[in-house]
Amino acid sequence: MQGKVCLITGATSGIGKEIARGLSKLGATVIIVGRSREKCESAVQEINSASYFMADLSSQAEVRKMAAEFSSRYDRLDVLLNNAGVFLAGRKVTVDDIEYTFAVNHLAPFLLTNLLLDKLKASASSRIITTSSMAHESGHIDFGDIQFEKRRYSGISAYSQSKLANILFTRELARRLAGTQATANCFHPGAVKTNLVHGSSIYSLVWRAAGAFFIGPEKGADTAIYLASSDEVAGVTGAYFVKRRQERPFDASYDEQAAKLWELSEELTGLKPITP
Repeated sequence: MQGKVCLITGATSGIGKEIARGLSKLGATVIIVGRSREKCESAVQEINSASYFMADLSSQAEVRKMAAEFSSRYDRLDVLLNNAGVFLAGRKVTVDDIEYTFAVNHLAPFLLTNLLLDKLKASASSRIITTSSMAHESGHIDFGDIQFEKRRYSGISAYSQSKLANILFTRELARRLAGTQATANCFHPGAVKTNLVHGSSIYSLVWRAAGAFFIGPEKGADTAIYLASSDEVAGVTGAYFVKRRQERPFDASYDEQAAKLWELSEELTGLKPITP
């Protein structure tokens, strides 16, 4: 990874921080993205060859600003790792008036990836990696009410929908990148003890109780580091990985929903249609 430039979102703690640490040890130049200056600076102090950008990924304006700042500062991007994610017990909307979980877990990586696509295509054998979850198995993309405006909000349903969206995004992105040297893959990190679930809801209480049986962030980061650095997956694209092994995701992720979700995501982020 010597000379490689890696941009990692959600990297001030948990899995993202361990991914950044691992890639730095392999010689990569690591740039982390976080919301808190204090946490960003603390993480950078722990990780060699690291710097940071601040951005609240729930805000499309901040995603655009951060992408522009990155593009002006770096002339290449070898690895983009879309890792930031949230789980909310109650429905909440962003400054863009979009349901928060969908905005952060799907639209933010969708927008950031597209804004940096020219940099990725220009870099030799670049890799786009998105953190999904086995929760996608219970996910359903409800195109009639994707933001839970009509149906009763469920934190689990919103999260599962967003994780399925990660896989659909990866598959459609891989299709659109055909003929380039860029690849797109996603992975399930395992049941990892992180601060994904906040607050005092029943979800957070269960999450903390179950945490005793979860793996540590360093183990959760292993597959992401593998996908970012290993020659074994060079050229592999559009795939879903668990414990370094390619697996077939839930069948729902294989249908025509991928193209439909892409079009909807373009509308919600204001991106112009991209020719396949």
